[in-house]
Amino acid sequence: FSAEQEAQALRKAMKGLGTDEDAIIESLTKLNISQRQQVLITYKSTIGRDLIDDLKSELSGNFERVIIALMTPITMYDVHELRRALKGAGTDEGCLIEILASRSNEEIRRINENYKLQYGSTLEDDIVSDTSSMFRRVLVSLATGNRDEGTFVDEALAQQDAQCLYEAGEKKWGTDEVQFMSILCTRNRCHLLRVFDVYRAIANKDITDSIKSEMSGDLEDALLAVVKCLRNKPAYFAERLYKSTKGLGTDDSTLIRVMVSRSEIDMLHIRREFLAMYGKSLHSFIKGDCSGDYRKVLLRLCGG
Repeated sequence: FSAEQEAQALRKAMKGLGTDEDAIIESLTKLNISQRQQVLITYKSTIGRDLIDDLKSELSGNFERVIIALMTPITMYDVHELRRALKGAGTDEGCLIEILASRSNEEIRRINENYKLQYGSTLEDDIVSDTSSMFRRVLVSLATGNRDEGTFVDEALAQQDAQCLYEAGEKKWGTDEVQFMSILCTRNRCHLLRVFDVYRAIANKDITDSIKSEMSGDLEDALLAVVKCLRNKPAYFAERLYKSTKGLGTDDSTLIRVMVSRSEIDMLHIRREFLAMYGKSLHSFIKGDCSGDYRKVLLRLCGG
């Protein structure tokens, strides 16, 4: 890998009449995120221009969005997406849920730090001013990044938690959402997987079915996302991708965010889950739903 060679190749692809989109896709998708950051710096020092500005002036639409996302450090990309979800036209609840339910404490801590530096307000303040009621409380809880990340399973507590969830929902008229939130958003993953098993035995139904029948709207989506991420994160992202292209039109924001943000983390697992869940490959799915350079770059991220 030579940052200088890549920088020159990118400049060549954008110089003169017309842009060589294929060369840009080729160059950026074969590099990893830290290599792309090196190219960014080298481009400025050897060519004396800003690579992001050049890309923005040459590209457009969803293709441009993917390329700029690829050039953004992972934490900053999450920060930008959260900000867009909160401060854009209308709130993008799905984006808030997806990022906050799937990132680790350490990732959330970095997101909070960078969000404040970038925008001068805290992520929590912006969540509070933009959302309401129980949904707001779940997001605030997730945004503190305070989940126990140990692996210890306290059997007695697991029984107690499962009973608590049962009594907070299925067993009574109305739902005590706070119980759901405090257990689902703070306990460690191994412990909660045990809680879900015990819950099934007590309630005779899966925790996800109880959440669906007890909650609605954004709150239901948020708690389901938490459970799905705990059980099988790649399957959760596979479902996000599937839903982004099923229905009326494509939800490009979700499609781009998941493809870019997971491309170096668990894309192989997501592809496997996608195939198992929907009986067709993610590759064929993107191929049928997108077109042009946008499709080309997403297929490269998908990895064939």
